[in-house]
Amino acid sequence: MTQTDQWLRLRSEEGPNLKLFRARFDYMRNPRNGETERMIVLESADSVNVVALTAEQEMLFVRQYRFGIGQETLELPGGIVDPGEDHFLGAVRELREETGFTGSNWTYLGQVASNPVFMDSYIHNWLLEDAQPTHELHLDAGEAVTLERIPVARVRAMLWEGAFLHPHTVSALVRFFAHQTV
Repeated sequence: MTQTDQWLRLRSEEGPNLKLFRARFDYMRNPRNGETERMIVLESADSVNVVALTAEQEMLFVRQYRFGIGQETLELPGGIVDPGEDHFLGAVRELREETGFTGSNWTYLGQVASNPVFMDSYIHNWLLEDAQPTHELHLDAGEAVTLERIPVARVRAMLWEGAFLHPHTVSALVRFFAHQTV
């Protein structure tokens, strides 16, 4: 695709400020037909997910209610990186807050776009291989989570069975299991 074949942003306007996101409307010229489309982009900070393993080779998960689908999901601990915070430090903080676990053997598993259809952020996947309970939970006002420990072999089966509904958990687990075979 050449430069003239790419979408051209003609202008942007601010949309509503939402709890976790700021909406923006971009007016984009379609390179195929020259028509202008109004597109929405949700701006937010990057997020983190943590694949945390205990000495017993159990993986830590949090079960929480997700309003978008109206049901509880089983997910890896994680959340939005605070303003000015490095994503590694965000991973350490989120794991400690949501599970009470910490550790020192961290590996970066990479990033994936949150949802490139309409979001401008990325999710960073981290692996902690020596997770141990050291703190009490410190949940945000809007959080209610239950901690679950699942043996790694069972997690692999659950992944292929489609037990995980959150795409960020699925992508982090795929990266983790690919990392394990290297």
